[in-house]
Parts: sequence; C-alpha cells; structure tokens
Amino acid sequence: MLEKIYETASFIKNVVGTVPNIAIILGTGLGELVHEISDKKEIPYEKIPNFPLSTVEGHSGKLIFGKLGGKPVLAMQGRFHYYEGYTMQEVTFPIRVFQALGIQYLFVSNAAGGMNGSFDIGDIMLIDDHINLFPEHPLRGKNYKELGTRFPDMSEAYNKELRLMAMNIAKENNIKLQHGVYIGTQGPTFETPAEYNWFKIIGGDAVGMSTVPEVIVANHAKMKVLAFSIITDIGIIGKIVEVTHEDVQEAAKIAQPKMAYIMQEVIKRLN
Repeated sequence: MLEKIYETASFIKNVVGTVPNIAIILGTGLGELVHEISDKKEIPYEKIPNFPLSTVEGHSGKLIFGKLGGKPVLAMQGRFHYYEGYTMQEVTFPIRVFQALGIQYLFVSNAAGGMNGSFDIGDIMLIDDHINLFPEHPLRGKNYKELGTRFPDMSEAYNKELRLMAMNIAKENNIKLQHGVYIGTQGPTFETPAEYNWFKIIGGDAVGMSTVPEVIVANHAKMKVLAFSIITDIGIIGKIVEVTHEDVQEAAKIAQPKMAYIMQEVIKRLN
C-alpha cells in the first residue's frame, strides 16, 4: 500500500512540479467549479498510476492544478464511491496520495438529501459533524504508522476555525448557509421515507453516499477539513418525491456559484 501511494505521489510531483497544500474534492453536479480555477494543468485519472476510475455520470475523472482565490490548489474532479464496488482503501486512495504530497487543507463538497425541516432544495449546508453508517471502515486493517495513529481522534473532524471562517463569509455576503450533521451511507439507492425518518431521529440533518470515508482518512492524516453539502432533495414526510440522479445534478447547479464563492474566500483568508 505504501509503495503504491509513494509511486503515485512521485508521478504527480514529476508532472506538475510544485504541489499546493490545499486540495478540493468536487462531487455530484459540482465539477463546474473548475471553471473558477485559473492557470489550469490537468491530469486524467487514467494516466495516473494506481488511481481508480470513476464510473458515475457527472463525475469526470481528472486532477486539476491551478489557482483559486489567488492561491494554488489541487482539485479532484470526480470522486470514487463505495457503491461502485471499490474497497474503502480504493475510495480513499487519493487522500493518501494527497497526504504524501503534503496537502494540509481538504475542502469537500457533496450533494445530499435534507431531513431538517428548515432546509430547502438548493440550500448549502456547512457540515459540523458526521455519522458513519458505511458497512466498512476506511481504517480497517493494518495501520501504517507513517500514515497516522491506530486510533485517531474524531472530536473535531471538521475544523472549527475553517467553519467559523465560512460562516462569517456567508454572513458578510448575505448567503444563506445552513449547518448540521451529515450521515454517510453506502448507496446506491436513494432513501426510503422510513430511512429518512430514522436518520433524522439519530441526529442527522442531511444524508449522502460519500464524504465520510475521505474525511476519516484526512483526519487520520492530520489534515484540516472543511465540507459542504448542497441539499438536492427533501426527505421529510409529506415532502418526499421521486428523485433521479439528473434531478440531483440540476439542484446542485443552483447552489454552486454561492458555494464556490465561499470556498474561494476561505482559501483567500488562509495563511
């Protein structure tokens, strides 16, 4: 595992030269954020040794290096999902490579169904915390001390300082920013009404099929994490309607410019 991580990191360094310390994972319908990145250099996943390939529509596979908010960033356009058949080690392999490249900040975005009664479709939710309901844990198996401790702390999985920065930026610019707890499930089915209700009972505000594995590994690697969900459907009894992947992508596009702005401003303010 370590050999593959270092091989992949070495390949990327040789291609791009200087590597930034900020990485962004772009999820469903959010790949358009790359248009905000200037001075781009792209590496398709198929050209990167040991990298998985995304099989989901709307998740084109590229690593993009450039500038966002005036600072160098690495953007991952297209992520890998457990429901695609990958192991958790494969799903989180890019985060391990980011660690080897010296990434210190990880920004994550996703599309999610909302269970909070105050949420509307198109809202942006700042993730305060998560509940992991995936059937496999990304840290299961042998622990390599080079990657992190055997039993990592998760009391602040989403960095408080970055969250406060995002809230202040939203307030300064009159951007409606919700916040709450994200529940990670394996998918690929969207939730039943009973599942939505249970997720709300156990403390969730939104639910999706990604993010949690990457955030766990990022915390294992001592990265500072900031994550957002775009609410693409409402999972409240009486408001639940049939949902398609296309609906999710369309709803995500509504909030994308505002989320992109918040991300850019946070990046600008990083020391």
